Parts: sequence; C-alpha cells; structure tokens
Amino acid sequence: MQVQAGGKLYLAGEYAVLVPGQSAIIKNIPIYMTASVKVAPEIVIQSDMFDYQAGLEPDRHYAIIQQTILHFADFLQKRAADLPAFSLAISGKMERQGVKFGIGSSGSVVILTIKALAAFYHLDLSADTVFKLAAYTLLKKGDNGSMGDVACIAYDDLVYFTSFDRQQVKSWIKNESLQSVLQKDWGYCIEPIKSALNVDFLVGWTKEAALSSEMIRLVQGAINPYFLTRTQEQVQELKRAFLKGDKTKVKEALTAVSRLLQDLHPAIYSDKLLLLKQAAHGLDAAAKSSGSGGGDCGLALSFSPEATKILSERWQAAGIELLLLEHVRTNDESKR
Repeated sequence: MQVQAGGKLYLAGEYAVLVPGQSAIIKNIPIYMTASVKVAPEIVIQSDMFDYQAGLEPDRHYAIIQQTILHFADFLQKRAADLPAFSLAISGKMERQGVKFGIGSSGSVVILTIKALAAFYHLDLSADTVFKLAAYTLLKKGDNGSMGDVACIAYDDLVYFTSFDRQQVKSWIKNESLQSVLQKDWGYCIEPIKSALNVDFLVGWTKEAALSSEMIRLVQGAINPYFLTRTQEQVQELKRAFLKGDKTKVKEALTAVSRLLQDLHPAIYSDKLLLLKQAAHGLDAAAKSSGSGGGDCGLALSFSPEATKILSERWQAAGIELLLLEHVRTNDESKR
C-alpha cells in the first residue's frame, strides 16, 4: 500500500497564529513524500534520509516516526508489540543536497506515517482525526509551532486555520489518556477555502535553510497587540477576497501582511527573501516570505502569464529557484 503527504506554505497569519484565537491562511504544496507499507515479520522502518533501517528501539533519527507508531497503537488501544507487524518505507526528501526546501515539516512525516498505518489497518480516518493524532504527537514531543502546518497537510488543501490553546492541550496530554484528549473540543477551526480566483501560484526557493523552531524563539518576543490585530484583519480580508475572486484585494492583503512581518523583526526577511518579494513590483502579482522566514521558500500569486514569466526570470537572476508553478483554476483540475 502507498500513501502520500505534501507540504505547506503560509500565505498570511504566520507568527500571529502562535497566539490562541488568531487565524492564518495556509496553502498546500503538491510536492509529496510517499510511504509504502506492507506485511513483515517484525516492525521495520526505513527512510531515504538515512542509510540504515530501524525497529522500535529508540533511535534519534527515527524518533518522530517511532513515537507516531506508538501513539497510533495507543489510538487502537493496543501495545505496539501486539500490532500486526509491518515494514514502513518513506521516500521523497523535501530538500536538495542536504538543504531543506522549507515546505515540509516534521508534521509531514507524522501525517504520512499516520496515513500509512491507517491504510495498513484498513481504517478510514477523517482529515480532522489525522490532524488531531499528528498534533498530539508533535505537542507531546515539545513542538513549539501553531499546528497550522499540520492542519494544512492533513487536509491537503488551502485552509483557514484558527489556533487553539496549546498549553491547555499539553496539560490534557500530560494528565489524561490519548482517547480522552482526542474526544475533547480543542477550540481550533480548520476551514478549506474554495477560491474563486484563477491564479498562478509560484514557490521560490532561496537555497538558504532556516530552522523554524529557532526563528520562532527569536521572533516570538516581538509579537505585540498591534501586530496581532492588524494581521487578523488582513487574514480575514484575504479570506473574503479569495471567496469573492477579488484579485486586487488579494494583492493588497498579501502586501499588508508582508509589511507587518518586515516590521515585526528584521530576521524574517533575509536578503534573498527581500529580492523574492521585490521581484513582483510593477507586475500583476504579489510576493512575500512564508512561514518563519529567515530563508527557505517564499511565494507569489500571479494573475497573468506575462507576470508569471517576468517574475520567474527575475527570481532566476536573483539566484532564487522556481521550485513550483501551479496553475490554480476554478473551473477544472489544477494543472501543475
């Protein structure tokens, strides 16, 4: 059996969404990791990231996959040792020559593992259950993200996400069973957005890696009420603009949230990300950083073939690789 999990990029709401009750809009990225799972004499895990395989004995490289398996067994109300054994092989590095793209996350790996085990044990899990199981694993591990990336990857769609009180959920995880925690209302919202726009979605890779957890620790102290209020306003404006098909409002909202991020902390916009953003000037397009910033990928929305062509050329001249060009159309399947 084979399953896939893709990546994600934030369009708006990054950093603000770390605060419970704040919202973000996050785009699924159709670059996929694949998991193959089959019957085996014992549980075996392998990944093309490493040149060896592991079982369930603690291993720092395979720790997140191992923890996901243990939590999935708990979800089934079994011990891992009592599960019908399988071989799980994961492939599809979201990196090149050791430099990550920044479109995936540990959330991609956790969701991929959950989807593989669900397929193997013939369970039809909802996207929401996959999200909760993945978020449970990451929160228990100590992840400091908002879980918006996990929501987007679980739903594999453009989503509007409102964050929840992660400290409250962590206290439940510490004191209650997995089943009890999953049954609770965490207080988040995940709403797929059906855009009324025909648009080219471009992902530009700076080839400079940035670690999200470190960026969050660096920037989080700068988050202030003005930033939160203005960002929430622009996230709502962007959502309305997508639903109405208003490209002018989309560009204005993206430009506004980009400026808010620039003003929040100088580390967010690296030199390459500034070039990525500036490349959209004068075009029927808007470009910005995505997620924690500091490197990795930025994005652009382009509303004409000419703008797409010029933007791509400007990125290339600046040493930014066009990692993905997705033609998002409202009246047919997306052409990639």
